[in-house]
Amino acid sequence: MEIQAYDERCLPGQPDEWAEPGKPFVGTLTLESPTDADDAVLSWIGEGTAPVYFGMGSTPISPPAEIVEMIVAACAQLNQRLLICTGPNDLSEFERFEHVKLARAVNHATILPGCQAAVHHGGAGTTAAAMRAGVPSLIVWLWLDQPVWAAGVQQLKIGTAQRFSDVNQQSLTAGLRWILTPEYLARARNIAAEMISPHESASSAADFVESAASGD
Repeated sequence: MEIQAYDERCLPGQPDEWAEPGKPFVGTLTLESPTDADDAVLSWIGEGTAPVYFGMGSTPISPPAEIVEMIVAACAQLNQRLLICTGPNDLSEFERFEHVKLARAVNHATILPGCQAAVHHGGAGTTAAAMRAGVPSLIVWLWLDQPVWAAGVQQLKIGTAQRFSDVNQQSLTAGLRWILTPEYLARARNIAAEMISPHESASSAADFVESAASGD
């Protein structure tokens, strides 16, 4: 038994290309753990228009200021508020901007539904969280499996993607403007309704493990 702990909707191509006997899809497994920042972030979200989320997961950004300066400027140009999940990066210099809110970590399941779009690295967990939240993604991928999830998002037309090393001010602004259109927002909401829920994922995975352990 090899559980595929992600939703087949996240993958590019056709589902039958990935499906194999003994390798069931169960949806993305996540703890959805709350963080100390969630209440403050929700309060800030409620004070104005839904923001754009930006976060690179646990990935250290090098140099961090360069990419963040671009996303801050892009959101200002598009008149969008910006929530930055800093992760391990020191981005305190950006606290001076009125349209920007910083948090070291947030619970994606709680915070992303209150956002308009998500700009992120295309990690499996963050991609699935954005899809479940019904928000389009602008993925700036670096390596490993991230281009795969980026391709899935693009195929579904619920987001777009750029290689991190190719990102510039113009491409970020254009990508954001593209995914903030009503068409992308509507498709993202429709896909969210089709995603395997976190509870279903955990329950299904447990059932498969118990079945394999018992030899059924």
